[in-house]
Amino acid sequence: MLPYPQIDPVAIALGPLKIHWYGLMYLIGIGGAWWLASRRLARFDATWNKEKLSDLVFWVAMGVILGGRLGYVFFYDFAAYIAEPAKILRVWEGGMSFHGGLIGVMLATWWFGKRNGKSFFELMDFIAPLVPIGLGAGRIGNFINAELWGKATDVPWAMVFPTDPEQLARHPSQLYQFALEGVALFTILWFYSRKPRPTMAVSGMFAVCYGIFRFIVEFVRVPDAQLGYLAWGWLTMGQVLCIPMILAGLGLIAHAYKRQAAQGVAQ
Repeated sequence: MLPYPQIDPVAIALGPLKIHWYGLMYLIGIGGAWWLASRRLARFDATWNKEKLSDLVFWVAMGVILGGRLGYVFFYDFAAYIAEPAKILRVWEGGMSFHGGLIGVMLATWWFGKRNGKSFFELMDFIAPLVPIGLGAGRIGNFINAELWGKATDVPWAMVFPTDPEQLARHPSQLYQFALEGVALFTILWFYSRKPRPTMAVSGMFAVCYGIFRFIVEFVRVPDAQLGYLAWGWLTMGQVLCIPMILAGLGLIAHAYKRQAAQGVAQ
């Protein structure tokens, strides 16, 4: 068993002002995405400048934050937030939904594309390889907060989390998700998107890979207490939300290459 590193969730405290590591992870994700996007900007659109890219990143970040928070409220704990609406503002306590954030990003991307002459999937294909940076950083934030831990286990790398009332050795599922949703997903998408791909293919690859990685980790992650398992003693809300994502991703990839082949024949 590995000892859990005792890290204060508050990174900086200046009197009543407290800056949490969880919030800093979002800044790292957004900043890292902007930096990497700037490296690929000329390939995406040589007419765009850094100011245009900053506008895109800003609206996508708003989609992540608002969509992620509202997604958690509606998908995972609606009754609690209706009972105490002010709790919605306490984002430093955690409670963000990836799937809600994805919906927020899609809406922000659609809106930005309409105003800037870009199609929805042109922008989504550009954004997709950047998203794992924020996902990985967010999982590190979960680990520092000692939240979203896994099931009890006897694997050599199990940890006892200070927030666990039972004080059992558990899977550090946040680190599994960091490795898969952050490192592995970034590597796959970064190299896959280095070569020209038909529109929608990169977005589809993101949806398929993320959905599979998340579905797998959910088997060793403890579901949200207020929801538990939804069916068969193992199906979680995270898995339910990933199933349509995987199917949609496969559909996008198939459609992208089928359309490319048809255009090649027509030429």
